[in-house]
Amino acid sequence: MTEYRRAHVPGASWFFTVNLAERKGNDLLVRHIDDLRRAFRYVRENHPFRLEAVVVLPDHLHCAWTLPPGDSDFSMRWNLLKGYFSRAIEKGERVSQSRQKRRERGLWQRRFWEHLLTDQADFNQHIDYIHWNPVKHGRVRQVADWPHSSFHEYVVRGVYPENWCSEGGFDVRAGE
Repeated sequence: MTEYRRAHVPGASWFFTVNLAERKGNDLLVRHIDDLRRAFRYVRENHPFRLEAVVVLPDHLHCAWTLPPGDSDFSMRWNLLKGYFSRAIEKGERVSQSRQKRRERGLWQRRFWEHLLTDQADFNQHIDYIHWNPVKHGRVRQVADWPHSSFHEYVVRGVYPENWCSEGGFDVRAGE
């Protein structure tokens, strides 16, 4: 089995991109948003982390987490989260031969992309990227119009105005 090089920094904050295996035309994540929320809740209850920001699009999601002091195991959390979600929904997706041999479902890409958030500026830039992502992908014209985003909580907390980035483009060097 391949050993991936990942940074292991206990208590750190991380940005993640997680994709479905079949992205084109797939709306699974928003169609089963309640199952995905339950998966996040289950993992957070059993293996705590602070969910700093999240956006769920039909075929992928972005989020930022902060792990507890002394803990660096985000991979285990993603494994549990993907597994919980996969068991919660009906089978029916295409499953490759290699996945069949391993008795895997065909919902998620096996891996995910992570980025260690190194300082406050990096953290802020990635939080902005998370919230801007539905506009970037042409799902909505304004950030506030996408329902599956922590942006709305950030507005309530006074971090963003309701019309954040509604007047023009957004250029951020973060993300996928």
